Amino acid sequence: MHRDQDQLTISVGDLDISDAFARRFATLLGEVVAQKLRELPAGQPRVLLTVEEAGNRLAISRTVIYELLRSGQLESVTIGRNRRVPAAAVNNFVARLRREQHEPPQ
Repeated sequence: MHRDQDQLTISVGDLDISDAFARRFATLLGEVVAQKLRELPAGQPRVLLTVEEAGNRLAISRTVIYELLRSGQLESVTIGRNRRVPAAAVNNFVARLRREQHEPPQ
């Protein structure tokens, strides 16, 4: 371990890891572990999704999800101060998009 210009660096073998990097890595690792702990056992699908989870399922950003929620294109519910998206609403949204895009013009 040595300090360079007020930057703590830890050497692991031939690899030098800055203190800031190590903290960020620990934070990310903690987030991954927390997510895994929130997941249900295999075979039990989630009924309600967080905005982030809905975005991941649709492969779109949180911002776009919030726009869809505001416009009423995607259903959500609130539980206390938490906003959740029913998993069925995500499936319904995709089915509606598919129908709209494959309907013959009138």
